[in-house]
Amino acid sequence: MSEQAVPHRGIITVCAMVATLMQALDGTIANVALPYMQGGLAATSDQITWVLTSYITAAAILTAPVGFLVTRFGRRAVFLASVGGFTLASVACGAAQSLEQMVVFRLLQGAFGAALVPLSQSTMLDIYPAEQRGSAMAIWGMGVMVGPILGPTLGGYLTENLNWRWVFYVNLPFGILALLGLMFFLPKGESRSGRRFDWFGFGVLALGVGALQIMLDRGELLNWFGSTEIIVEAVLAGLGLYLFLVHMTTAERPFIPPRIFRDRNFAAGLGIMFAVGAILFATSALLAPYLQTLGNYPVFTAGLAMAPRGLGTMAAMFVAGRLASRFDPRKVMAIGVLILAWTLWEMTGWTPDVSMRTLVTATILQGVGLGFVFIPLNLVAFATLDPVMRTDGTSLISLLRNLGSAIGISAMSAMLTRNTQIVHSDLAMHVSPLNRVFDMPAIHRWWDPSTIPGAALLNQEITRQASIIAYADDYWLLMILALAMLVLLPLMKRPPKAAAPDPAHAAMD
Repeated sequence: MSEQAVPHRGIITVCAMVATLMQALDGTIANVALPYMQGGLAATSDQITWVLTSYITAAAILTAPVGFLVTRFGRRAVFLASVGGFTLASVACGAAQSLEQMVVFRLLQGAFGAALVPLSQSTMLDIYPAEQRGSAMAIWGMGVMVGPILGPTLGGYLTENLNWRWVFYVNLPFGILALLGLMFFLPKGESRSGRRFDWFGFGVLALGVGALQIMLDRGELLNWFGSTEIIVEAVLAGLGLYLFLVHMTTAERPFIPPRIFRDRNFAAGLGIMFAVGAILFATSALLAPYLQTLGNYPVFTAGLAMAPRGLGTMAAMFVAGRLASRFDPRKVMAIGVLILAWTLWEMTGWTPDVSMRTLVTATILQGVGLGFVFIPLNLVAFATLDPVMRTDGTSLISLLRNLGSAIGISAMSAMLTRNTQIVHSDLAMHVSPLNRVFDMPAIHRWWDPSTIPGAALLNQEITRQASIIAYADDYWLLMILALAMLVLLPLMKRPPKAAAPDPAHAAMD
């Protein structure tokens, strides 16, 4: 697809953005509706989590072969099939009458949606000239980064004012809009029918990623390696990923070309994207229950309190796109990492009575930090990559973002639970008749460990204090992960400056 001769570039951009936003939203929009689905589908609390697991697992598995599908059938055909299939599967999810139907339709939704983010990114990279890619990636990044942040807020609004089925039906008008726009305005592109699919490589990768996703999603529920299921899934994940790496480096034609990892910018970009995915989703997964359980925020108010981070991200993306085009994008990323790390350090000192002003300021700046990292990262990672491997690259970087989010959420949730128990045990050691604190009249009146009500209230307060400390520990770990991104920045080369645009071409744009 020629960058210099793409008509209707604006319409294609809107359609690609809509497709990206739909897929990004559906990763989190259904979370708040799970209790309502559980009643409507007559499912247990254990069973209803498969509504999330099935979508995440299918999307993760089918992200990797997007490059092959585009080479074999052409980008336009794959894009249309993905948007159409995702839209129909969304409607089917809204109409599901049983848990079995819902899981099957969510699998289909995740399978068709897997290609939307990498296809929209590679399309935007191809239809815009090099000097405009910073702004193009800022527009595209809004869907990827803001979608998961606003998903719970939109899902809560739809569920509260309509019902949980509209969490899925909302995709119908946007899906039709994107499908028609791409059908009429996206150029066909080229396809090569002679390339054979690497079934073994895809099979072992699907086994590894699928088992890993299920293990991470169900690990906390089943007490991790105290469960036989989790042990089996861990073994399958390790075996599948090991066989995939061996096959990729030894096979004659693997479906992910190993030479893509020889590009230093792209290889380092994969590591940074993994960290971005972990921080983006883990902070959302931690902050929502913190505000609701410790801060006593209503569900919808907690969602609104988290929304400013999306505003900060959107604003930063447009600024970062321009800065990355004029200055060294690695320096822009470094500024973003430092802002992100500072906000996480600030959150380690929070208590449940944190003021709304402090909360909003920190979340806005956190969004700014994420935006300053995300946009230059996509520019640097693909700046030196062979355009032939661009779709494979966008698929891999989406896969690493998904894995980062899954591992980040699971690891932080596990650490939160474990540290709460450890700190609770440490604090409880000081509850003793010999502790003179309990001789104080004010404390003795409410937290008298010699009575059953007093002991219950005291245990509740100890658990609350232990949770506050455990949340702070999680934010410390995320801050360290953010600072670790600085180590990868020197490994990346500064992208070559784009040539000045042709005046006639600029006038056409």
